[in-house]
Amino acid sequence: MSPILGRRPTGGTARGCALLAALLLATGCTSGHGGRSGDAADGGAGTVKIGLLASLSGTYKSVGTDLRDGFQLYLDTHGGRLGGHPVDLVVADEGDGAPTALPAATKLVKQDKVLAVTGVVGAGSVAAISPLLTEAGIPLVSSNGRPAVKEVSRQWSTSFMSDEPGAAIAQYVHDTVDGPVYAIGPDYQGGWDELRGFTDAFTKAGGQLAGGKATFTPFPGTTDFTPYLNKIKNSKAKAVYCFYAGSAAVDFVKQYAQSDLAGTPLYAAGFLTEGGVLTAQGDAAKGIRSVLNYAPDLDNAANRAFVSAWQSKYQSPPTTYAMASYDAASVLDKAIGAAGAKLDSDTLNTAIAGLGQIDSPRGTWQFGSNTHSPVQKWYLREVKSDGRALSNQMVQDLATIGN
Repeated sequence: MSPILGRRPTGGTARGCALLAALLLATGCTSGHGGRSGDAADGGAGTVKIGLLASLSGTYKSVGTDLRDGFQLYLDTHGGRLGGHPVDLVVADEGDGAPTALPAATKLVKQDKVLAVTGVVGAGSVAAISPLLTEAGIPLVSSNGRPAVKEVSRQWSTSFMSDEPGAAIAQYVHDTVDGPVYAIGPDYQGGWDELRGFTDAFTKAGGQLAGGKATFTPFPGTTDFTPYLNKIKNSKAKAVYCFYAGSAAVDFVKQYAQSDLAGTPLYAAGFLTEGGVLTAQGDAAKGIRSVLNYAPDLDNAANRAFVSAWQSKYQSPPTTYAMASYDAASVLDKAIGAAGAKLDSDTLNTAIAGLGQIDSPRGTWQFGSNTHSPVQKWYLREVKSDGRALSNQMVQDLATIGN
């Protein structure tokens, strides 16, 4: 693993799963339909099998690692159970998008027979696996940006719709910047959605886009942003708004700070400076203002408990990716418990629909009725030194968005 993008060992989790499997075999438990096994020897609830699909390789390895670890942290702090059931967490590598995500999800559904699927980093991956999950009747509780899909009856997101970050900060950028703003991001589904959210809301507010429209950079192959930075400089933009994450975010921020654009205000979807990428960016990230649905310094009881548990285990601030995956586990915990004795994918999905408000580290939220994604607050953050290291510090509330 890269020391930047994949910092945490997984051997303990693998050994724990192996031990659990051995114990189940020893007690004569056999796997049942929909990822549920028979009753344990002590008469307790049967094991539930949950599939977690995340990018554990490629550009968004750091994001996928946090999705995995956020879900696992919830299990670790809740006795390894969801809704009273022991959990067999089956982790699969999404890679860089649909071509690798679909076969990995197919294995989770057809071979592993999971009760539900969670995780999923890429918006394109969500679009690719949605027909498979819909046909199989398996709920998706995704924990990163999700695109609009036609059929949402079994689609749930604990993070956001992919166009919402840009929409949440657009008015602020319009009110703050005196002149045209350049918009740039990667050329794939997530990039299209993220920049559309900003450009639509920004122009609706009366803002002017430098160059007339957003610029998209080839994904995942772009590592040299120099030609694009030169183009931005020549456009006479007064500020830049971007969406990048993972290793691309490190490259973009470092090259931006070394270019003629240094000093030009940079605004972004919060993933640009989130998690391990901020450590890799170092001082080049100072002053970047970003929008996100979470900041580690939010003052509420659920966040204090979450941050304490995360920092105790990983010695670093938690990310929005970890938080949303932790919340996905919380949603499944409550819904599996509410589904009762007849637990299958249908009763689980019905239970998720009836959950109401979720107490979360980001603050209380609930699923929107039309999108099945959170109705939640968005926050403006700025990269500053907290005296020990750089961090994304809260500046102000921006907007509450959701359907």
